[in-house]
Amino acid sequence: MSSRRIYLDNAATTRLDPRVLDAMSPYLEESHGNPSSLHGDGRETKAAIENARAKVARLLVADPSEIFFTSSGTESDNMALIGAATASRSGHRRIVVGAFEHPAILEQSDHLGELGFEVVHVRPNEEGIIEPDELRAQVAGAFIVSIMTANNVVGTVQPIGELGIIAKDAGALFHTDAVQAVGKIPMNMSSMPVDLLSMSAHKIYGPKGIGALFIRKGVTVKPLLHGGGQEKGIRPSTENVPGIVGLGRACEICLDEMSDESVRLVKLRDSLIEEISRRIPNSYLIGHRYRRLPGLVCIGFSGMEGEAISLLLALDEKGFSVSSGSACSSNHAGQAPQSLVSMGFDPFKARGSLRISLGRFNTEDDVEEFIRELPIAVAGLRKITSR
Repeated sequence: MSSRRIYLDNAATTRLDPRVLDAMSPYLEESHGNPSSLHGDGRETKAAIENARAKVARLLVADPSEIFFTSSGTESDNMALIGAATASRSGHRRIVVGAFEHPAILEQSDHLGELGFEVVHVRPNEEGIIEPDELRAQVAGAFIVSIMTANNVVGTVQPIGELGIIAKDAGALFHTDAVQAVGKIPMNMSSMPVDLLSMSAHKIYGPKGIGALFIRKGVTVKPLLHGGGQEKGIRPSTENVPGIVGLGRACEICLDEMSDESVRLVKLRDSLIEEISRRIPNSYLIGHRYRRLPGLVCIGFSGMEGEAISLLLALDEKGFSVSSGSACSSNHAGQAPQSLVSMGFDPFKARGSLRISLGRFNTEDDVEEFIRELPIAVAGLRKITSR
């Protein structure tokens, strides 16, 4: 049994990097001026916001004027779809979304459907990839297409470049929820056919409660909130200066370290996949073997699909933090993850997934300890289920 807790749920949220906290500290303790004020304290915090905006833009290879700060990835997703819907003057009423999107997209597209928009879901294949031909068959008449860059449960990375071109050729805006992808794989807005992109700080070792939306120059989005005019009126509210500074610093670290960190995490990820396959009979990988995020693994165990929560709790007792799907759906733990259902899993089997997500602060020792304990936990539960 592990004598320490080992955190393997980085897709849910990440530990705040101490370097990010150091950058935030002055704006939590000393520099407290309102950025909208004209005095020196206000100008100081306003400058900090613009410095952070430039850092986010550098990570995305975008212009700082295209970065708008929000409270979260969920707000960014809502601003993208609802803001584009209310701003659209094309006369088109069709919205095309991936069938395995985050609830921040699926639930708000359902809301737009209740308001009279036509919502079309594009299903991924059995490996969790949306095929370009599937989108091509559904995109006619759409004013916006939203496909997440990397799935939060399975970890598969989509062919965003191809999908974006299909959307653009059809005259639709293209939005991507890149909350899981930003800072882990390169995202280049200067060359990618993306009009709108959502991101969040707490997935990249930054603080909770801060996100951003990339809005390409020339794209019109109506605000969700109305008030003081901050963020050029796109997102009015007094700015969360410490959070914004933290997001900027987190992006700066990702830009500097992403390449080396990805190589290290891919090595740990592949070792985890191979050892689970070797040591646990009837285990199976969910999603594409290689087209996935560097540190995310989704595993199923044949015959134990009804025991996912029991397995999670057994691992928790041993000191491991893992997930049985999306943390955002933990209040619906008995329900099958939509990601897996959309890939063709029956609801019972879909409930049996175990998500292991590695991050910056995980080590080889963490993975080795987990690999030692996981087969024991699985074997113990199989004895029970076999009865």
